[in-house]
Amino acid sequence: MSLWLAALLGLVQGLTEFIPVSSSAHLRIVPALLHKPDAGAAFTAVIQLGSLAAVVAYFWHDLVGVTVAMFRSPGTSQARLPWLLAVGTIPIAVVGLMLKKHVEGDLRSLYITASMFIIFGIAIWVIDHASSNRETYRPLDSLTFQDAILIGIAQSLALVPGVSRSGGTICAALLLGFARTDAARFSFLLSIPAIAGSGSFEAYEALKGQGMEILPSLAVGTGVAAISSYAAIAWLLKFLTTHEFTGFAIYRIVCGTALLGALTIGWLQPL
Repeated sequence: MSLWLAALLGLVQGLTEFIPVSSSAHLRIVPALLHKPDAGAAFTAVIQLGSLAAVVAYFWHDLVGVTVAMFRSPGTSQARLPWLLAVGTIPIAVVGLMLKKHVEGDLRSLYITASMFIIFGIAIWVIDHASSNRETYRPLDSLTFQDAILIGIAQSLALVPGVSRSGGTICAALLLGFARTDAARFSFLLSIPAIAGSGSFEAYEALKGQGMEILPSLAVGTGVAAISSYAAIAWLLKFLTTHEFTGFAIYRIVCGTALLGALTIGWLQPL
């Protein structure tokens, strides 16, 4: 892969990983629009390590506080957070292993991506609107292991391009009664073990399969993804204090409809 394309895909990854528009879908669509080969699920997973670095950097003080609490105050809600994140990661790990061939194959069809854009765009719109009408919200420290599992199940849906990991987890948290900013905060933290696991495994597989020649493009894509992801996290958390998800929902529906149109007239190929 050329370095300019790797940088572009890294930028797309970073800007879309933490907003509810599906980074995997955009990484699937952009090469298609440029009439370039699909970068593949492995490349997508590896450059997500840049997003991992960004979320760790952004929440560094929180993560240090959690680590300290695990040893000094094991009974507190802060000390429970790592266990909640671990439990919430189980569904995507299980589903990812079970459906690995499909995730890397037929589920990357642009017809599926377009459909998921529209379906989950409508779902985000409806769920966010319903959440806006609540008078009170649950505090984040009331999150239970059952909540973590349910949010984790929503995260596993993001293995299908077009769903959106952040969109699924945030919507699940909204349905459970949490406010937007708290839902986003837990969603970002939940991404850490999921991205670390898939990215590390795929990096090993990519290097084993293609050798060191793929390293420059992976490094460029990952580096650009780290910088743009950090900016996206900071922007979204500020944005959600005063805005709803309506704009993202409309964007998804418009993109999905346009993508279906392009596929129908033969301008794009589904795989």
